[in-house]
Amino acid sequence: MQTKTRTNGVPAYRRIQVSLRKRIESGDLRTGDAVPSERDLAKIHQVSLMTARHALASLEREGVVERRRGIGTFVSAPKIHFNKLMSYTEQMASRSMTASSKVLFSKIIDDEQEATARLSLPPKSSILKLERLRHSGGEPFALETCYLSADEFSGLLSAQLQRESLFGILERDYKVVIGYADEEVDATAADPRTAELLGMPRREPVLRIRQVIFSTTGKKVMYVLGFYRSDRHNLVIRRFR
Repeated sequence: MQTKTRTNGVPAYRRIQVSLRKRIESGDLRTGDAVPSERDLAKIHQVSLMTARHALASLEREGVVERRRGIGTFVSAPKIHFNKLMSYTEQMASRSMTASSKVLFSKIIDDEQEATARLSLPPKSSILKLERLRHSGGEPFALETCYLSADEFSGLLSAQLQRESLFGILERDYKVVIGYADEEVDATAADPRTAELLGMPRREPVLRIRQVIFSTTGKKVMYVLGFYRSDRHNLVIRRFR
């Protein structure tokens, strides 16, 4: 067999990774599905067994696949790391995956006391409430509700939020540059609606994150309440002494 190490300057192991990522992103390979063995990949891509092994090992380090000794290699449930403030779209892009959202609720309301308090707005202020179910590869990841001042951001009601990053829209259309977030993280049991939307049993634990997101000027921009499947999210913290 002729072994190819590069095509158009792209290392062979990268080509294998791109091919597998595309299959995962398209839904051809879903969470828990077996991926081709090292031997099969070597044959398909006309590379050495070592090159195929390197490709799978790199994907395993990134958390894209998991290798089970004596059984095979399988698509792992994607995990999001929260050690950097990123939009969901950016999180998925960092894993070479495409994010999508289903807008469940988008309306201006005036009865969200917690949201107005979190944003330091007067009581009964008009608030833009945006609830979205977050997906990737056809799998639900999170249920997120964003609250923003309606006086400043009412135009978001007509924005294309199914696939576009909210952070990106704020920066492009409102010249708001996101700086940092204050967060509260805890675990709670999924209520019936949340469990159904996330495709998990009722009362299963979910990761709950409350975020107040600030601009680089220190202004409160939005309050986000998110429920995340605990089996698909890792909270990574670096501690110094």
